[in-house]
Amino acid sequence: MPVPDFAARFGALYTAAIADVLDGLGLTTQTLPPAIRPLAPGMRLAGPAFAVRGRPRPGAPYEASIRRILELLGDIPAGHVAVYATGDDTSAQFGELSATALHARGVTGVVLDGGCRDVDFIAGQGFPVFTRFVTPQDSVPRWEPVDWGHEVTIDEVTVATGDYVLGDADGVVVVPAAVTARVLEAAETVAATEDEVRAAVRAGLSPLEAYERFGKF
Repeated sequence: MPVPDFAARFGALYTAAIADVLDGLGLTTQTLPPAIRPLAPGMRLAGPAFAVRGRPRPGAPYEASIRRILELLGDIPAGHVAVYATGDDTSAQFGELSATALHARGVTGVVLDGGCRDVDFIAGQGFPVFTRFVTPQDSVPRWEPVDWGHEVTIDEVTVATGDYVLGDADGVVVVPAAVTARVLEAAETVAATEDEVRAAVRAGLSPLEAYERFGKF
């Protein structure tokens, strides 16, 4: 499990720097699909993943369906980012009351390969949600969580509980737990170098000259 200071350090970085470091390590399928976007401008999240896998279940009994969803919400740990692989493209697996409950319990945010609703209410809370689409249609009784706390696959990206997730205006990137510390340190170096490149280019250095000097552009 990542050490406590990882959240603040990752939170000071940006997804592009993380993605570049992962590419350099040969980990080239760590960015979630570009359709998964922040629910509102300025939303960011950084924290260890808590993986949730679901499936469509049209016509599921309402009481059993909602109880299963509420059980899941109660199991998402504080300080984590819930990452949903819903398997569904028709309904909202997350809404304002769910966001209120998780926010109150110290959950860091939610990433949905699926749908969200109550957009204005969630944005007003400032609770970070990244989602593939929005719709007013509820997932109860159309969808159910199957299991959680293990791992999921979203397109080509595997997200295991305990991996590190960073989301910003560019999208969402996933850092495997085994290389979290290594990637963090390297990304901090990348960010510092890019600051130097930016300053040099503003001072008149050409892009090629900047690349030759810093090895980065």
